[in-house]
Formats: sequence, structure tokens, C-alpha cells
Amino acid sequence: MELQVYLHMSSKTSLQYDEAIGTCKDIYLKKMKDYGSAWRILRPSSLTDQIFIKAQRIRSIEEKGAQRVQDGIDGEFVGIVNYAVMALIQIGLHSDAPLELSPSDSLKYFEEHVARVKALMMDKNHDYGEAWREMRISSLTDLILMKLLRIKQIEDNQGSTLISEGVDANYADIINYAVFALIKLRESKP
Repeated sequence: MELQVYLHMSSKTSLQYDEAIGTCKDIYLKKMKDYGSAWRILRPSSLTDQIFIKAQRIRSIEEKGAQRVQDGIDGEFVGIVNYAVMALIQIGLHSDAPLELSPSDSLKYFEEHVARVKALMMDKNHDYGEAWREMRISSLTDLILMKLLRIKQIEDNQGSTLISEGVDANYADIINYAVFALIKLRESKP
């Protein structure tokens, strides 16, 4: 019986994950049409800072219980996903890669990284038993901020770690935490 419940929840999570990523991908592609791959000029550390700004805004809104700028936190979580995917693309490309990515290459890279990150999520979800469903969105925000501080420290150490995972693993976790937040936000809407 327990296995059947897990399989049902795992399937539900996979579908919800794909829906959330679909929203992120739609915005990513629309921005690619508007701006091209101008984000490619950003160093990974600048992408980290962009994610930090978005996560800090979410935390500020959560703590204040109010906001003055109308953009909702769901849009900020989408931005976190997209900037983290961009960071994975940046660190995965060779330094001599062209600055301008074609729309087809940009989409291919996006989908490749998201597929790897989703596979990681499904493996962790299996081991942790969907624990994220019992978490508060504010805790997911805090975990994103913690991962960002870890990335900043690794970046300040020129990528060197003694025992810890690298920046790519932290970006992957950030994507998954942001997707979990998007799922929870959708589930809380009437």
C-alpha cells in the first residue's frame, strides 16, 4: 500500500513540476525573443547576485506581510528558476562559446539542464519522501538564500571546495526549491 501511495504522489509531483517548469520556460522563451541572449554577458557571480536579489525580495515580502511593487512572489520564483538555469548554462559553456545563442540552442540547453535537475529532484524526492510538501514557503526561501550564500563563498574561493558540492549542485537545489514553492503557491490558490 505504501508503495502505491508513493507512486501516486511521485506521479503528481512530476506533473506539477512539469507545469511549473512550463511556466518558467514560456517566460524564458519570450524574454529570449525580446532580448536575445544578452544575459550571456553576465558572469556566473552576477547571475548569483540576480537570484539573490529575487530571493531577498521574497523574504522581505514574507517578513513585512506587504509589498509596494505589484509583481507577485510567484514571478520572483519563476525568475529564480530561470536565472539558475542560465547560470548552469553559463558554467557549462566553454569560454570561447558565442555570446549570442540561437533560440534553438538556448531552448536545447534549457531543457537539458532542467531534465538533469528534475531527475535529481525525483531521486531526492524518493529518499526524502516528499518532505518538501510539509515545508513552509518561507523555509524554501531561506534554503534558497542559504544555497546562494554557499555559492557566493565558493565563487569567492575561485570554485575551490574541500568537501562540499560545487556551484552546479547548489544551483540545481535552488531550481528545485523554487519549483516546490511555485507548486505550493498554486496549491494554495482557490
